[in-house]
Amino acid sequence: MKMKTVKRFMATVLATAMTMSVAACGNNAPADAPASSDPVESKEESSEVVESSEEDLGAYTVIKDENGNPIDLGGIEVIVRDWWSPAEAEEPKNAYEEARQEYRDWIQETYNFTIKNVGISSWASTPEDFANYATTGGDEHYVFVLRQGSELVSAMNSKLMYDLSTLDCLDFSEDKWKDGVHNMFSKGTAIYGMRGETPEPRGGLYFNKRLLTEAGIDPQSIYELQENMEWTWAKFEEICEAINADTDNDGVIDRYALACVNQDFFEEAVYSNGGEYIGKDENGKYYNRLDSQETLDALNWSLDVIGKYAKVFASDASWDYAYTAFYNGEVAFIPQQAYKAGEWKDMEDDFGFVCFPMGPNASDYTNCYTDNVMAIPACYDAEKAWKIAFAYNLWTEPVPGYEDEPVWKQNYYSNFKDTEAVDLTLQRMTENGMVTYHTFINGLSMGSDLYWKISKENTPAQQAETIRPTWASYIDTANQ
Repeated sequence: MKMKTVKRFMATVLATAMTMSVAACGNNAPADAPASSDPVESKEESSEVVESSEEDLGAYTVIKDENGNPIDLGGIEVIVRDWWSPAEAEEPKNAYEEARQEYRDWIQETYNFTIKNVGISSWASTPEDFANYATTGGDEHYVFVLRQGSELVSAMNSKLMYDLSTLDCLDFSEDKWKDGVHNMFSKGTAIYGMRGETPEPRGGLYFNKRLLTEAGIDPQSIYELQENMEWTWAKFEEICEAINADTDNDGVIDRYALACVNQDFFEEAVYSNGGEYIGKDENGKYYNRLDSQETLDALNWSLDVIGKYAKVFASDASWDYAYTAFYNGEVAFIPQQAYKAGEWKDMEDDFGFVCFPMGPNASDYTNCYTDNVMAIPACYDAEKAWKIAFAYNLWTEPVPGYEDEPVWKQNYYSNFKDTEAVDLTLQRMTENGMVTYHTFINGLSMGSDLYWKISKENTPAQQAETIRPTWASYIDTANQ
């Protein structure tokens, strides 16, 4: 196989990236697992560079075993099993994808393995498919992609997920694990889930530039407020007050600041004020944070803002008409996830996207990471799990030559109508994040337990008191 001559300086870059993440493999590996050099070399004393036999390929750093040979994974085929990937990988479409393919081809040849993403389960069947496989086992070498939720907590508590902390080829202090999935799926010193990719930007606030302009507000000023750390609840309310107006003087407001599915607003407001619904302590135990001051303040503020500035729709409107209203240019703001831009990119009005404004308890904007989870079935023995982890770790390394390039942005530029949404807002979201745990608690329903119940009459504090005993039982079960 021949490779293209795209990145010739990969040796130096790869020496740093790969040594930090995988040079330690084998130091505590099982006796029958392939081992790296022993003792483990420091970063400065990294594995020697071996010239490749490929034409014009250049020099790469090779991770060697104790006998001085490249680690040999024995020709295994690793499948990263998800619910969306095609059976055959697509051809590279740009220079980055070509460089990534070149690097991935090289690691597979060097360490004698193959790896690919394949869609096997469906989104709905994945939890059950994983539980069944982890119980019965198989000859495959799977990394399962799993969605967050209470099913994963059950799998973790049932010891169906391999303890990744025992695999010394995984260094969770590296930046590629910064979305904290491994922390979310940990109990004590054990780690059961991972995700070696850039965190996904999630919930923020879309704004209609035409309606802002008509209200005398420069749309660009919203980005400036964000960059100056002045995009706060108070500033948001000030702008909403300026937008809501009776433009034809008939006594009825006809220009509205806000539309929302209430639960979208509630959730973003809570996170933006340093609140959450379920926390996790240093011992790995879940606990109730619904009645924390940060959370209650955010819910009370949300009810107030929605009552003042949100457009009220006809009683027979669909539950998600707020999204249609924004698309049609009926309202200036709507809270929603970043992916929604793909559905709105052809709307007539121009729009922007910023982080949800900061609450008084926050010092920065935040993004709640709810990324998918990668797990190795616990039915595998130590050698098999180690080999799979070694392969996955290499597979998810930053592409040499592109470590400092935000290549993930390319998938977003075509969806948003300005570059600021990507370069300012989404960039910030991938860097500033939090995790929360309410989706981990079986039986807990945010809609019927909270969102559909709270009002000015039945305050968030009153509902928190009402639901406390029920939530306590759910949390106790999850903590077992």
